[in-house]
Amino acid sequence: MGVPPLDLTVADVERIWLDVPLRPVPARNMVREIPHWTLFEVCRVRLACGVVGFGETMPYYTWRSVSDAAVASVTGKNAAERMWDDGLGAGLQMALFDAVGRATGVPCHRLLGNRHRDRAFVSWWAIDMPAADWLAECRDAIAQGYTSFKTKARPWYDPVEQCTALAAELPPWFQLDLDFNAMLVNTAQATRVLAELERFAHIAIFESPIPQEDVQGNRFLRSQTRVPIAMHYGSPPIFTALKEDVCDGFVIGGGASAVLRQAAVAAAADKVFWLQLVGTGITATWAVHLAAVLSHARWPAVNCHQLFEHALIRPAMTVGNGLAAVPDAPGLGVELDAEAIDRFRVPARDKPYPAPGLLLAIRWPSGANSYYAHAQQYWDDFLGGRLPLFAKGVRLERIADDGSEQWRALQQRAQVGGVHEGSRSR
Repeated sequence: MGVPPLDLTVADVERIWLDVPLRPVPARNMVREIPHWTLFEVCRVRLACGVVGFGETMPYYTWRSVSDAAVASVTGKNAAERMWDDGLGAGLQMALFDAVGRATGVPCHRLLGNRHRDRAFVSWWAIDMPAADWLAECRDAIAQGYTSFKTKARPWYDPVEQCTALAAELPPWFQLDLDFNAMLVNTAQATRVLAELERFAHIAIFESPIPQEDVQGNRFLRSQTRVPIAMHYGSPPIFTALKEDVCDGFVIGGGASAVLRQAAVAAAADKVFWLQLVGTGITATWAVHLAAVLSHARWPAVNCHQLFEHALIRPAMTVGNGLAAVPDAPGLGVELDAEAIDRFRVPARDKPYPAPGLLLAIRWPSGANSYYAHAQQYWDDFLGGRLPLFAKGVRLERIADDGSEQWRALQQRAQVGGVHEGSRSR
């Protein structure tokens, strides 16, 4: 008599919303732009054979959230048949892979392909912030075994001033990746700023200095700097990007099918990339399983899991010499921390943006000041050509509410739009 087949039918899906606190330095800087990054939805998939797998989604960031329709589409279906559908959303797809791996006794990376490496490159991430906070984050990164730090270069801070402060303190082997999100705008601006920054030996990568669809501009920039340029895969269309050789490597993210498809094209063109899959330790673990089978995932991955007070998993990821071990236990190879899930559980909620009660000041070296109530306002003014880009000595400050009528009146004016004054009001 034969052994009955393993029943991989999805019996039910549980969805749990969590609010996971940020560590202090990220918390005080991210509140002005991405306060919603603390919200997660954990999916737990139970198979008919009794095995449970889990995954997570950042509902207000991830490429696709999990919908009621997605849950209905997998319930009663074979998990192995449904797990390659990127349209399910990050948390549900991840949970299906985890459940199938656990049921069949193999780690997720064996479901994804042939293992190329047993340790994956990972980077520490931080938003734009004052140089002192950047330095504090770099020190934490170094203490925890990281060798790479990816952050945001923004026109409301002077990146040369910031990198000067970092270079004075950081060991020579620690690398910095600066992401401009196209805020250098054009080659005239970019060539000047990049030339000043590339003299810092710590800088390893410039990401998206100008709009990615500017094919000729990006091709020109590559010829003007010794620092490799990274661009998000897909803009411009991949065959245009490869034909015109607009960048040195790519940023790749999305669902499992998309990641493997994009990685195969990058490998065929001999282009390196980093994986960018953002979340807690759950997503970071999923990312190292993907990196294990992708030959050209040679740049340090950006998962942002270092931002949070808790990794949500046991054991938490550890890093040495910039590398994290790929788990060999079945599925993701880690367990949900049940106590943390209970502690951070919340009802589903709308995107909490903008955060209330903020007053932000851009201090110009001329002595002028621009006041705002949230980040989208000054993003629009910079990109719309209404404010100077990357002025020497510029900085952003958050002005604490001192209870005064002056603060309240200025904050109310800033809610409507930028308030520009020729001298310091606060």
